[in-house]
Amino acid sequence: MIICIVGPTGVGKTKLSIELAKKYNAIIINCDAMQIYKGMDIGTAKITEEEKEGIPHFLFDIRDVDVNFTVYDYQKEARSILEKYKGRNIIFVGGSGLYLKSALYNYVFKEEKTHNNYDNLSNEELYNLALKKDKNMNIHINNRKRLIRFLNKENTDNEECFQLYKALYIGLTTDRNILYERINKRVDDMINAGLIEEARSFYEKKNNSKALNTAIGYKELFKYFDGSISLDDAIELIKKNSRNYAKRQYTWFNNQMDIKWFNVNFNDFKSTVLEVEEYIKQFNRS
Repeated sequence: MIICIVGPTGVGKTKLSIELAKKYNAIIINCDAMQIYKGMDIGTAKITEEEKEGIPHFLFDIRDVDVNFTVYDYQKEARSILEKYKGRNIIFVGGSGLYLKSALYNYVFKEEKTHNNYDNLSNEELYNLALKKDKNMNIHINNRKRLIRFLNKENTDNEECFQLYKALYIGLTTDRNILYERINKRVDDMINAGLIEEARSFYEKKNNSKALNTAIGYKELFKYFDGSISLDDAIELIKKNSRNYAKRQYTWFNNQMDIKWFNVNFNDFKSTVLEVEEYIKQFNRS
């Protein structure tokens, strides 16, 4: 059995994964793009060794932050684990939807080794190439940089995308205002737990990796270290970007996967766990 626990940041996915892993004697596979990296612990709310409760966890802390790790890499790693542990119950947990879908669906990637700058093409030619790659592409014809970046992304051929592995998709959700309050508090807790020091340790090494330049919680503090914004502004920006990310997560999962959503009871999380377990029982009967 493969169970996928998804949803926005800060809604209790990790906690549920542990409870279900104990119930079903399962292993856990990370599908959070930033928890792949070593040292990015506080800012990604990475599970601690104590919180793992002895349950085998995979695809956490497998790359240094200066090593690029793509969706294509994730697909290979995740499928290797799926094959190795095909007789076990497996739980995917995280909010990076494309990572999860690449592992379980027939996503086909072409590994790209070089970056094409397309100097020989006009904006109109770039635009037409981008439309050929994805007819729903909505980049403006005059935005040459974005067009080139789009064309250099990993190519996929997924017009007929279907599941390779049977899985059930469980989404955790809550009222938007409650979620945003939890996100704001979570950021404050991260600051108190040492996020500034964690981010500064990377900044002082002058690490300019893609992971650190895109990860919420680090890129904002780097601006503070640069002196371009105040610490208060950096913290508010982390909160704002985290809330916006949660919105995007909802949109992606609702459009891309058949999710069974559960409203989390934060005052009695056990009741949410029992509700999910009942759904899994019904799913397995069908």
